[in-house]
Amino acid sequence: VRRALCTSCDSARISFVRVKYLFLTWLTVLVGSWVLYVQYSTYTELCRGHECRNAICDKYRKGIIDGSACSSLCDKETLYMGRCLSTLPNNQVEDGDALGEVAHYELGEEPEPRREAPVFDKPTRGTSVEKFREMVFNHLKSKLGEQANLASLVSQILSVADGNRDGRVSLPEARSTWALLQMDEVLLGLLLQDRGHTPRLLGYCGDLYMTERIPYGPLYGLSLPWPLASWVPSGVQRTVDQWFTPSWPRKAKISMGLLELVEDVFHGTYGSFLICDVAAARFGYTDRHELRLTDTRAVVPEDEFRRAMRALRCETDADCVYGTDCRTSCDPSERRCREEPVQPNLAKACGALKDYLLRGAPAAMREELERQLYACMALKGNAGQMNMEHSLILNNLKALLWRQISHTKDS
Repeated sequence: VRRALCTSCDSARISFVRVKYLFLTWLTVLVGSWVLYVQYSTYTELCRGHECRNAICDKYRKGIIDGSACSSLCDKETLYMGRCLSTLPNNQVEDGDALGEVAHYELGEEPEPRREAPVFDKPTRGTSVEKFREMVFNHLKSKLGEQANLASLVSQILSVADGNRDGRVSLPEARSTWALLQMDEVLLGLLLQDRGHTPRLLGYCGDLYMTERIPYGPLYGLSLPWPLASWVPSGVQRTVDQWFTPSWPRKAKISMGLLELVEDVFHGTYGSFLICDVAAARFGYTDRHELRLTDTRAVVPEDEFRRAMRALRCETDADCVYGTDCRTSCDPSERRCREEPVQPNLAKACGALKDYLLRGAPAAMREELERQLYACMALKGNAGQMNMEHSLILNNLKALLWRQISHTKDS
């Protein structure tokens, strides 16, 4: 009887184990299928580059639009799309090839993920070049405010608009250019590329534009898959991010690029700008370890920022935020946001660089570097009201980094 009972117990135990493993197998298959479905759905939503290309080429063949990249993209087919890099459905980004050279395509940003394709109806037929020049001038003035040298910027844009370099801007070229100018990231890219802060614009067709590929990005860290990213504590993530960086002299050179970007947008050729997101994902760097701002949507003209803040009602300071981290304070008497940013670009840049620069810094200068970074991060108020302090901290920090790398090959 005892032996029979034991046999019965063993059978029950084996049955329980089988049920347990069957359940775990079923659960694994279910979760795996769900993850694959979500990833596929996300991919098909994010990666619509070929749909955009077909729509662009259809309008090009009908003579509605034209541009420097249209023939290669639609006729010769020597310019084609490769790996999808999109992170938002309303901002299609693709890696591509042009005659064997890797390029980076951005098909522009749309206000809504599923909006209708642009109709390219401006300028209208019969518009003269002078009228188009006036349209561009007024558009730039609305974006950048009153600037003394807007006329030279208009001339630069009309030069870009002449895609086939025949000395004149055709109506299809003008329509493409006007569509591009409606995207703030294209306009800001043009403003900053002369100083080498953004990827060079290589060509365009309609509202599709092509820039040089920046091989290294983000600035530091790893882009974890979303299921894993949600489980990793932020403190651990920050520590791990600093493991995957270049040598310290190269980090110093890249950091100087960010400081020079801050310097150039502080009181730039076409006014002052605010950087409203200094996250590592917004930046990359080249093979020569030169920093590039790869997502210019993080930059906003100061005039535009002030207008937006004036129109914003508030209860507390937490309501007065533009973008990710451009903040002002709330005026409790009027319940409106004030115009003055509470933290200048330089302070935010130093905050982003603190861990990046201090990890692996030479012992002889680490203490001084840390002191200067914290002094920089402590800057408050509108930098325009404290030009001397802003410039002094910026120049001291750049000089400290330059002294360390000027004698190395990385300089």
